Amino acid sequence: MPYLERVADVFVLNLGDRGVGDSENRIGPNWVAEINALLDEVEASSGPAALVTTATGKYFSTGVDLSWGAENLDQINRFIGTVQHMLVRFLTFPMQTVAAMQGHTYGGAAFFVMAHDHRIQRSDRGFLCFPGVNIGATYSPGTVDMVRAKLAPHAFHEALTTGRRYGGDDAMTLGLVDAVSTEDRLLDDAIARAGELAGTRGEVLSEIKQTMYANEIRSLLTPVAGVDEMEWASN
Repeated sequence: MPYLERVADVFVLNLGDRGVGDSENRIGPNWVAEINALLDEVEASSGPAALVTTATGKYFSTGVDLSWGAENLDQINRFIGTVQHMLVRFLTFPMQTVAAMQGHTYGGAAFFVMAHDHRIQRSDRGFLCFPGVNIGATYSPGTVDMVRAKLAPHAFHEALTTGRRYGGDDAMTLGLVDAVSTEDRLLDDAIARAGELAGTRGEVLSEIKQTMYANEIRSLLTPVAGVDEMEWASN
């Protein structure tokens, strides 16, 4: 399960299990619940603060747990709703958020990092990918609206319609990420970026984000339907 550490004013949310070098960090119900619990802990703190999300090993996250979904089709629509509520929480979080992508970031995880304020990707390893077009999986209106709000039109179209895998340099060129870094510098660079902005923490920041993304928030909070009859039903 994910866990928290702290470096000065920066909370570091690690998506994997403490002490485990490689984990796929699949997005499932328990994982989402634990992320929300850790966000509660972060919000309960006082003073300047910012949040960095990262992982260890080969994967940042391989996305939604399709195996769980295939075995729980009757719960899929509700589960996707909880994921989208989590995205709204990141999108409007009352402090700066930085995704430090040290490894592969696929599918649902690609949408997850787009909900962050800033994204830094490792330059020499790991891909960012929205693979839906290649695996027969469509995207909910809310998640598509969110990505549209984050990217230039050409980047938005290419990323979601080609299923291309982007290494760090290509992702930065297209504008999918804000910066790239090396393996040994990635987390330090993300913490430094977050720390520079820790003083913006507060409800005013959250309210600004809520205004900026008002339409996307409404879309994400709209209940989904029919997911159980789509991609998971064929797995």
